[in-house]
Amino acid sequence: QVQIVESGGGLVQPGGSLRLSCAVSGIIFSDYHMGWYRQAPGKQRELVARVTSSGITNYVPSVKGRFIISRDNAKNTVYLQMNSLKPEDTAVYYCNSDYSPRWSWGQGTQVTISA
Repeated sequence: QVQIVESGGGLVQPGGSLRLSCAVSGIIFSDYHMGWYRQAPGKQRELVARVTSSGITNYVPSVKGRFIISRDNAKNTVYLQMNSLKPEDTAVYYCNSDYSPRWSWGQGTQVTISA
């Protein structure tokens, strides 16, 4: 059974930084491309960053240059370093396989950007 546990969210001021972590168990983690998603109030969940099994990364334009996704296969963990945060980054952040989520969603981690 696959378990996903996201952490690292919080309340920060605009321009601040956060580092999110997502620990995944129950799979051969290194086999999978992974993604970070977010869901803002009243909006659909969207994929914002992905990292392939070989470490290639992609970002949506709204976060490119500010967010960095990475993975540590030894720890079965994917990270999202978020810099220069904006109020519009406020959302619950989730991880899953990229593009077509394969597993049940974790609880997510709330990120709130506010002065």
